[in-house]
Amino acid sequence: MRNILYLTVMLLVLQLGVSQAVATSKLTHPPIPRQDKSVEKVAIVLTEDFESKQEIEKRLEKHPEVKLRRVFKHAIPGYSVEGPLQALENIPEAKQVTPVQSYRAEATATNIELIGGERVRGILDSKGHRLSGKGVTVGVIDTGVDYEHPDLHRNFGGGHDLVDGDKDPMETKGVGGSTLHGTHVSGIIAANGRITGVAPDAKIIGYRALGPGGTGTTEQVLAAIDQAIEDKVDVLNLSLGNEINGPDLPISLAINNAVEKGIVAVTSSGNSGPNRWTVGSPGTAAKAISVGASTPPLKVPYLSVSSQADRIKLQPLMGSEKWELDRSIEIVDGGIGRANEIKNAEGKIVLVKRGTLTFTQKAKNAAKAGAVGVIIFNNTAGSFIGNLEEKLDLPVASITLAEGEQLRKTLKKTQEFARLDLVEEQDQLADFSSRGPVTVTWDIKPDVVAPGVAIESTVPGGYLALQGTSMAAPHVAGAAALIKQAHPKWNPEQIKAALMNTALPIQDETGKGYRTYEQGAGRIQVEEAVKTETLVMPGSLQFGRFRLSDHHHRHTTVVDVQNHSTESKRYSFAIPKHEDGIEWEMPMSFELEAGESKKVEISMLIDPDVFKGKIHDGYLTLNEGSNQINLPYLYVLEEPDYPRIMGFAFAPADKPGHYRYEVYLPGGAEEFGIALFDPESYRFVGFLDARRNVKKGLLEVELSPEEMPAEGGYLAKVFAKKANQEDRIDTHLFIFPEEQ
Repeated sequence: MRNILYLTVMLLVLQLGVSQAVATSKLTHPPIPRQDKSVEKVAIVLTEDFESKQEIEKRLEKHPEVKLRRVFKHAIPGYSVEGPLQALENIPEAKQVTPVQSYRAEATATNIELIGGERVRGILDSKGHRLSGKGVTVGVIDTGVDYEHPDLHRNFGGGHDLVDGDKDPMETKGVGGSTLHGTHVSGIIAANGRITGVAPDAKIIGYRALGPGGTGTTEQVLAAIDQAIEDKVDVLNLSLGNEINGPDLPISLAINNAVEKGIVAVTSSGNSGPNRWTVGSPGTAAKAISVGASTPPLKVPYLSVSSQADRIKLQPLMGSEKWELDRSIEIVDGGIGRANEIKNAEGKIVLVKRGTLTFTQKAKNAAKAGAVGVIIFNNTAGSFIGNLEEKLDLPVASITLAEGEQLRKTLKKTQEFARLDLVEEQDQLADFSSRGPVTVTWDIKPDVVAPGVAIESTVPGGYLALQGTSMAAPHVAGAAALIKQAHPKWNPEQIKAALMNTALPIQDETGKGYRTYEQGAGRIQVEEAVKTETLVMPGSLQFGRFRLSDHHHRHTTVVDVQNHSTESKRYSFAIPKHEDGIEWEMPMSFELEAGESKKVEISMLIDPDVFKGKIHDGYLTLNEGSNQINLPYLYVLEEPDYPRIMGFAFAPADKPGHYRYEVYLPGGAEEFGIALFDPESYRFVGFLDARRNVKKGLLEVELSPEEMPAEGGYLAKVFAKKANQEDRIDTHLFIFPEEQ
């Protein structure tokens, strides 16, 4: 049975109240509407080797009902087709068939100074030339680019529209479906006008893979990667992703292929933090540089209220006024934010719950009632980030569900006054930033972090501040362009190592360092990366999974140390801090001549009877004189606490009355099922499907009319259990009449 891939892009947080930050492994999904039949019949066919169009057309002669759409020449070995998917079942050369679903973009200065200070504008290469990205080409796979923007037009080097099939990658314009995300990302990389990007002289090639409203298909993203490889771009930025924490999806495989062909690929890690295991594909691609979001220098508002001992951290919504209230102010309950619910709000802060209305509508209703501020609390566990669709002269911020419910509970009993404190912060991990590790491979992701909060950049018609890992990734893409200019012969692995080896590990507000799978090597430092004389590859180490049943608990990895200076250097590994149950075998100190490299082994020995930690991580330090290079490392014991289930989708199949579902099981499942309940009474109806001992990866099942329940809507609890841990996804399923 063939696998189905549903790719969900995480770009901007739209004003529709759609969460992009899920703080629990038990994810919730909105109902899935009936799919467009023309989209359902588009599929990606993966083959063992790259083939010519003529070879594929000859094979498809036996299937006249199937129409060939695209042949991928570089990204992945395969092609896309349109037609009944059943016709492909008997093609022996088809390694995997991946039906394509439509997907929609969920939309979600000082930042430049932080990663390199004013020095970014004055970094010189070895010949004394100022580095600005000149001569380096950066591809941006996104919603397009407004190349008429005064800050971007001189850097625009052409592009491709994979949505309309032409060479005009202009952002979608017009009422209802307009986009801005690709222009914002491009400005962070290479704006050259009122705003200056990280690499202001780099050439931008736009690849419009997402159309009106930020909607596109898996096929279009793959086609964009394929075209970028053909165009031989130096750096490729993909500020997109999905919620599936797996390394083996086609987009991730295509990005790995692009890196092997000499392209530095940069991806966002995702906006589903703060829990671990939330990094999504393609941020899970082993060879890409996956980027999390940190904060630039900000004055962060904290709310102090008498009913709660701890201060409440506010997450300002982009497009709202700054929080600068200088006195104690009463808070009132505004329900869901409808105009008739906000009463007696003159000069007060209004607390509203997320949902039903857009953020902007809630804020406007509060402003009309005379409010001086709006706090929106989440309707699911955890925090969220958001943007207003227009600038308002009113401060608006978000808080968590737990914080909001506690405030509302207090307001029902008594008056509550709040005091605002502004705390200057920088180099802290954004709550929304997705964390690793990666399932199956146990890789550390993200690799690095960069500023991704309150980032002002170009948008069609002007400028706008946005936030998300979508904004963090282009900082790294721009930095990679500067390194490429300074070291044109360095390959993608060396550029990635330069960024990771010189990154600054960051800490939370209490001074505690973040885990390696939260920040990777740390926040990038551009000048240090450009000028580093030693490279250590890979930039992070994973020792795999240790099993209690194994007789050998010694895992070894190899690192390549390269001396790129003009003189000899001596290296030595610092002895790691002693921990019961762990022993290290490190190489003795060694010397490398100018231009010399050496591969050295590092071994970790675990006594599982002593050390029981499910995830163990930290940093190994290589001393190069007075300089220190930190190498993040990680290993897992047995089956750690990763979500047992993710990425569930349900839709009509091609045959009348048939339905199909797909779900990603990172480690497989001892027990898996889809339980159906009446949405009104919560009465158990039955199982749509139930299985035991399911293999890891994507599971796709087609159900016949005889296996389907009666027409109507159901509450579904999709669950998977392995190693005594069970996780579930709660969603709604709709069964439609056969004829519509």
